[in-house]
Amino acid sequence: MTRFSKLFNPISLAAAFCVLAMPLVSGAQGYQKTATGVKATVNGTSVEVQFYSPEIVRIVKVPDGKTFNKQSLSVIKDPAATPVTVKQQGDVLNVRGSKLDVMLNLKTGEVDFAGINGASLLKEKPNSATFTPFNDAGSSTYNVSQAFVLDNDESIYGLGQHQRGNLNQRNQVYKNMIQGNTEDVVPFFLSVKGYGVFWDNYSPSTFADGKDGTSFKSDVGDGIDYYFMSGGNADGVIANMRDLTGQAPMFPLWTFGYWQSKQRYKSQDELVDVVKKYRELKVPLDGIIQDWQYWGNNYLWNAMDFLNSEFPNPKKMVNDVHNMNAHMIISIWASFGPQTLQYKEMRPKNMLLDFKTWPESGSDKWPPMQDYPSGVVPYDAYNPQARDIFWKYANKGLFSIGIDGWWMDSTEPDHSQFKPSDLDIKTYLGSFRKVRNAFPLMTVGGVYDHQRATTSDKRVFILTRSAFAGQQRYGANTWSGDLTSSWQVLKNQIPTGLNFSLSGIPYWNSDIGGFFLSKFRRKLEDPDYRELYARWFEFGTFCPMMRSHGDDAPREIYQFGSKGGKVYDAIEKYINLRYSLLPYIYSTSYDVTAHQSSMMRALVMDFANDKDAWNVNTEFMFGKSMLISPVTQPMYTKPGQITGRDTVKLEDFSTVKTKQTYLPKGTSWYDFWTGEKVTGGQNVAKETPIDIIPIYVKAGSVLPFGPKVQYATEKKWDDLKIAVYPGANGDFTLYEDENDNYNYEKGKFSEIKFHWDDKSRTLKIADRTGSFNGMLEDRKFDIVIAPTGGDVESSKIVKSVPYNGKAVSIKL
Repeated sequence: MTRFSKLFNPISLAAAFCVLAMPLVSGAQGYQKTATGVKATVNGTSVEVQFYSPEIVRIVKVPDGKTFNKQSLSVIKDPAATPVTVKQQGDVLNVRGSKLDVMLNLKTGEVDFAGINGASLLKEKPNSATFTPFNDAGSSTYNVSQAFVLDNDESIYGLGQHQRGNLNQRNQVYKNMIQGNTEDVVPFFLSVKGYGVFWDNYSPSTFADGKDGTSFKSDVGDGIDYYFMSGGNADGVIANMRDLTGQAPMFPLWTFGYWQSKQRYKSQDELVDVVKKYRELKVPLDGIIQDWQYWGNNYLWNAMDFLNSEFPNPKKMVNDVHNMNAHMIISIWASFGPQTLQYKEMRPKNMLLDFKTWPESGSDKWPPMQDYPSGVVPYDAYNPQARDIFWKYANKGLFSIGIDGWWMDSTEPDHSQFKPSDLDIKTYLGSFRKVRNAFPLMTVGGVYDHQRATTSDKRVFILTRSAFAGQQRYGANTWSGDLTSSWQVLKNQIPTGLNFSLSGIPYWNSDIGGFFLSKFRRKLEDPDYRELYARWFEFGTFCPMMRSHGDDAPREIYQFGSKGGKVYDAIEKYINLRYSLLPYIYSTSYDVTAHQSSMMRALVMDFANDKDAWNVNTEFMFGKSMLISPVTQPMYTKPGQITGRDTVKLEDFSTVKTKQTYLPKGTSWYDFWTGEKVTGGQNVAKETPIDIIPIYVKAGSVLPFGPKVQYATEKKWDDLKIAVYPGANGDFTLYEDENDNYNYEKGKFSEIKFHWDDKSRTLKIADRTGSFNGMLEDRKFDIVIAPTGGDVESSKIVKSVPYNGKAVSIKL
């Protein structure tokens, strides 16, 4: 049974709502005990408190006498048997679990949350639950809202992906949130106090924080439905969000290498030649992406077949890429042109959503020629049979010839010439308005579930443009959309990605260099853009996916000069750095899957006790050891001559500039490039020539560095460098498996745990646990201490240690 079939299975539905449907046991003074909490009617509103686990509580409020038969699209956890005690004190009903106290005011209906120690976590604003009658395309329902009261100095994060540049979501208002090209709606926020709130609603919604409280308001809801979760810290809250909405599976090792793309490769020869060129230049590359129009004209939009004559032998193209030890993913959309087989099969079955989407015209000319409408429309991703049809053609035309993964574009989906009446369109699950924001979850999940059902030999990898709560369970990495390139936009990507990760979805990236270059008239000839591209590239090195892509100009490394040029050399340097970090990155990805961690981490996740770290939106942790401080302003251009409307900028590397970076308190740090030890709790200046951004390693870290390679699996990890950064005790677990199948779910993997004891200056390597086909039985670890220059390869080896899987201690 797939996750989606579970969603609509009547037995599962009954189980999920056993508490709501079960006979109520009498209780004192207007409340009833249920299997996992209590239910009461207060001022004409039915309020139910349901414990899903000791740290997760669901609150449901419904106008009295109304039924509430919702099956969540995001939540896949059933309420677990969780012992609770119920005690009434005056007007307040205390529902206590082993880790949470929930207080229900029987007079006002207000619900408050506290830790088991009595410390207040969150309170509802009294009398703030509202139900405003609303006619949703002929169905009687409500606009619903609920407000909360936060501490004055409390920082909150998450809410998905937004492009404002703020990290802290206090004093923000996001009106009428609907999935968009660069905006991803996830109605979840996480507090620095160690709790989170998931507002389980899929309709257009408003989040507001201000003097009147912190609130969610949604256009459609038969009731108020939200989940409160504690966790003690950010990682604990995210772990509970994933427990509720699904765990993140592992990606293949090769997906963490470097990816090259552009809008678009116009023939199979062009695409293959790009991979050949990288191999000739000996610049590492693991992935190449084919964008749209391989299917031909717009009337054949998203045919999922190579109908374009420039792609005469797609199977050979894929084989050519594979024979060069690279991988290929391909663009598929959530819409179909009227001449496609998918459209013709779905139309008679009412599986298409009739509103305007991209492309609007059947002609490729710009602006769109409305006299020649494309007829392209999205499909009803909420319909399981439509998802079956979608996969049938994706499998037949693409997956069967060896395509390695999916670039699912326009999964919000694009909505052109929007009319409010478009939201009245009927979907399989009701009005489009009712389920609008869950569209990406449904279409991405359909591909994941179908590929998993097809084979376990290849892990699902999906690159997609939109996301909703729970999408982490579907093997998807979300990118930040079609951005117009500028220094400010680059700067904004840092908090954008961090808030996305703080929404419980760990995999995110951006188009390195930005998508549109409209602000740079000279495109790649503009020194300001070349500098911006280099800095964006450096930032992208430390994102969960490292991918260059864009319109207006190609972005391959050789478009930026040749070896010896400053920008070219900077790009090559960071590609090689990415590959040297693959053992660290892949092990971190397992930490994401097995221990609900996050790869791209706001400082507050690891330094919640440092108030100065709470709202830092210019730097982040990459994994739990490396602090990354991207350069997001120009340093090496100056005004030149005026030509027409433009002031032509010139490169100027005559003076090396610096950037300030805040190092959180409570630990010491090492400059990654120099090995210099620095005390935390201060801002430090770092010289930043074009090929350097500030990178600091936390004291106590143990980092593995891999060999120099041209692709991720070129060499075995039988001779890793292990870098130790003294100053505190520390641990690291090296994870390995078969790289690209699901055998790890059956226990086919190994772990080697490293512990640094700072007092005795001893590195302890534990017994290897686990095994898998192809595992290295014997290997060597070369130990280095706080390597300088970021050049681990040539750093002095303190000790070379043979390792056969048995524990060993090394005194340094």
